[in-house]
Amino acid sequence: MSKQVIVYSTAGCVECNYVKQMLEEEGIAFEVRDVMASVEYQKEVEKFGFMGVPVTVIGNQAVKGFTPELKELIANAKN
Repeated sequence: MSKQVIVYSTAGCVECNYVKQMLEEEGIAFEVRDVMASVEYQKEVEKFGFMGVPVTVIGNQAVKGFTPELKELIANAKN
């Protein structure tokens, strides 16, 4: 996979951990950006139209939460 994968999260976020675990199980490398540690990361999430985490970004697509849409995004990214 050539697209960069970013997971915006916070410490102690259960859904964020589910997203990261799923990516690891799929063998997908990803970068974690803690929105509580960086105002810039918070602004990046807001640019995608979200106010909370987890937000998973692959290429130019973003999905919030641990949802069926996330699985679809990951499947498309692997192709």
